[in-house]
Amino acid sequence: MISVNDFRTGLTIEVDNGIWQVIEFQHVKPGKGAAFVRSKLRNLRTGAIQEKTFRAGEKVSKAHIENRKMQYLYASGDNHVFMDNETYDQIELPAASIERELKFLKENMEVHIMTFQSETLGVELPNTVVLEVKETEPGIKGDTASGGTKPATLETGLIVQVPFFINQGDRLIINTTEASYVSRA
Repeated sequence: MISVNDFRTGLTIEVDNGIWQVIEFQHVKPGKGAAFVRSKLRNLRTGAIQEKTFRAGEKVSKAHIENRKMQYLYASGDNHVFMDNETYDQIELPAASIERELKFLKENMEVHIMTFQSETLGVELPNTVVLEVKETEPGIKGDTASGGTKPATLETGLIVQVPFFINQGDRLIINTTEASYVSRA
């Protein structure tokens, strides 16, 4: 058991028969009444995000999530195949359960697979990935003065806003939590 006063971003807990990951939390101490913790939680089984308020000092069960380092191999119909680099065991995850993560996955990329009591919950991506620009409007000399952005389609199909000086074929560092441009690779 863990106190809600000890919440931190990324912590996994068991609440209401679900496995939840803390995305955001805020300790609130109103002038009148008892203190409480306002949190934003993501269900690791469904991907749903829910806001939940706990009384200060309330206890919740900590979920022990195991992260296994695996390599993304290929898509097989509606499933995606991952391989453990140490044991060479392969698992298949349905596309529906990793829909958001597929926008960042390339073949042979190493990721962490989250498991809870032998149940596969999903894919944990690295903080940043390097992807190539497949399509974007060409930059025009002088456009950089305004500091504007334009849409760029990356090799995985993800569309992000990039500065005007980015061209087709450039390799970019992309933030996976916000799906945003960081810099050139």
